[in-house]
Amino acid sequence: MSDDFTSRLESAIQRGRRRAEHQASEERRKELTEEDIKRLHTSYRLSLSERIETAVHRVADHFPGFRTEAVFGAEGWGEACYRDDLRIEAGRRSNLYSRLDIVIRPYSDFGVLDLKGKGTVLNREIFNRSFYAKITEADPDEFTQLIDTWAIEYAELYASKTGS
Repeated sequence: MSDDFTSRLESAIQRGRRRAEHQASEERRKELTEEDIKRLHTSYRLSLSERIETAVHRVADHFPGFRTEAVFGAEGWGEACYRDDLRIEAGRRSNLYSRLDIVIRPYSDFGVLDLKGKGTVLNREIFNRSFYAKITEADPDEFTQLIDTWAIEYAELYASKTGS
């Protein structure tokens, strides 16, 4: 009986080891390579950059005097709208600057998709936000909703501060 138990025990241990090896090889197969992750980041960046451009242009179109510019480079890819206002009160001159920036940051070794938004109204920063998710777990719809939310929030805050 002990020989039977010993052989069954050794067989069970061998099956467990084979199962562990199989699971490990499956996980390695499922993991994306570094190049796959970079390609996925580029794909997300391109589609989200288009959404950013549309959202920022729509905000700028509602407020006369805003100019838009593409943002690309080390800071990321996206769009910005801005305006400079000159205000003269009691003979004193002052410049009032307003700007909305939304960008997707460049790929990094952290393997995240990183969205950054910054809003300034009349020389005051009203928000400076960042949202990120692992590229392999990122939901483009969530990023799209954030882009729209930040743009709409900026428009509301700009209108409330300027009376436009």
